[in-house]
Amino acid sequence: MRKIKGLVGIGLLSLAFSFVAGTASAQDKAAKQAEIVQKTQATLERFYKEKPALKAAVEKAPGYGVFTTYGVSFIVGGGGGAGLVHDNQTKQNTFMDVGGASVGLQLGASQTEVLMIFKSAAQMKKFIESGWEAGGSATASAGASGATAGGGRAATTKDDAETYTLTKNGLQAGLAVGGSKFWKDKDLN
Repeated sequence: MRKIKGLVGIGLLSLAFSFVAGTASAQDKAAKQAEIVQKTQATLERFYKEKPALKAAVEKAPGYGVFTTYGVSFIVGGGGGAGLVHDNQTKQNTFMDVGGASVGLQLGASQTEVLMIFKSAAQMKKFIESGWEAGGSATASAGASGATAGGGRAATTKDDAETYTLTKNGLQAGLAVGGSKFWKDKDLN
């Protein structure tokens, strides 16, 4: 009888610990989501300050994505970051990660903010599900405390989205070919 009570006690204690751990995990998830949403709003404000017409474009679009990436390069470069895609119709956020790599004549370190304004709901969904973007670039930019110089601001138009970038901090120079991969953050969705 004593062994059964001991096993029941251990089982209840284990159940209590798993409940506490699950609650802490849920709170951690909510805190991370809130942090990304807050950073997204601050980033949008920087884009709107730089180009006020973007606010109306973001509001009229089916949705948008905002990402902040951090990278370092010396011949071979790499970086990563996080952000979200917001569906303007459903008001749903999909939290995503981004990673990238490049190779070429390059040197630097930077923080880059990216705004994607999707042209259709179907293209936005496709991006969320497969999210691959690749390309080549030539950059020469410098920025500190939100200031940019050189090629620190850029806009590209694709069939599926308009993409805008701001170099927030850092120094980057060179010619490189690289790619980025965007994917859903399974821990935050």
